[in-house]
Amino acid sequence: MKTTFPWKQTLVLFVAVLLAYLTVFRTIEWLRHRKGPWEVHFVTDAQGRPSMGVRQDYLKISTRILLPDEWSKPNVSEVVRFNRPHKPVPFGKLIYEDLTFLPGVVTFDLFGHEVELLPRVLYANEREIKWTVVQVELWSTNKPPTPPKPTKGYE
Repeated sequence: MKTTFPWKQTLVLFVAVLLAYLTVFRTIEWLRHRKGPWEVHFVTDAQGRPSMGVRQDYLKISTRILLPDEWSKPNVSEVVRFNRPHKPVPFGKLIYEDLTFLPGVVTFDLFGHEVELLPRVLYANEREIKWTVVQVELWSTNKPPTPPKPTKGYE
């Protein structure tokens, strides 16, 4: 008695599963990237006073964060797009990011000020600030009593 392996049905099943996998993968990747990343423009003036311009085009967010009584290296102007993890920042420290679905969550320690970018709201020094605010000033007198701590992997 001769038994034959169903090669034709196996090949059809393999192609169908491969096409389904590729379709699901591409759909999930499109969902992850469709809104685009945070764009943060790090700037210092000639005296070294830092500020950050935060933009997110899909969510129509455009806000400036000023640190008027802090000091850094003068004449810095760099745009960082948070589309991949562990991007270096010109001043301050990146203490947390979750970029699974863009724009995601990005948290900074800026000279002791904790600034967190969320799609819904901006957190600055443990205070919730709506994205409708055009300019936020963070003074050294507003710093939280304990400095922000980086999560594991961001030390």
